[in-house]
Amino acid sequence: MRDKIVFDIETKNTFADVGGQENIKKLETSVIGLYSYNEDAYYCFDETEFDKAGKYFQNAYMLIGFYSKKFDIPVLEKYYSFNIAAIQHVDILEEIEKRLGRRIGLGVLAEANVGVGKSAHGLDAIDFYRNGEMQKLKDYCTQDVRVTKMVYDQMKDQKYLWIPEKFKPQMTRLEFNDFVEPTPPPAQLF
Repeated sequence: MRDKIVFDIETKNTFADVGGQENIKKLETSVIGLYSYNEDAYYCFDETEFDKAGKYFQNAYMLIGFYSKKFDIPVLEKYYSFNIAAIQHVDILEEIEKRLGRRIGLGVLAEANVGVGKSAHGLDAIDFYRNGEMQKLKDYCTQDVRVTKMVYDQMKDQKYLWIPEKFKPQMTRLEFNDFVEPTPPPAQLF
């Protein structure tokens, strides 16, 4: 059965290292974290295991991420011979931007909605890689996947997310009544 995958990547380098955001495809991936709904399991693959992550992507009918269409996918494309960008994809940040007109960070979004946040900052992940702290890096990436999944499940099931207001103590209830999860393709008969 085709799978639904929540994923996140970490990079070895920064935009400053590759000459700016316009060179996003020059960033190099250090780890790929993912959650398989079929297996109800989290995985984190280092660069020697990207072929294993690729098998999950190839079996996916749907990808779920946070800022993943404009960041994770362009960085990942060079690692696979198949068109990873062609897989149906729900980018939570894109869904929020369409409705709210602004962006929000995953950490504050997760804390406001599921009571759990990120375990570190994105730049910390690059330091973990450069310092050879691979378990810290994998734990950080897996936590990002975990909170992304929790936020997505709430968005899909409850049809709303709480959005903290900048510089104010209140939150906005952002409705997702029109959100429809992509459906898996029909099973093929051989």
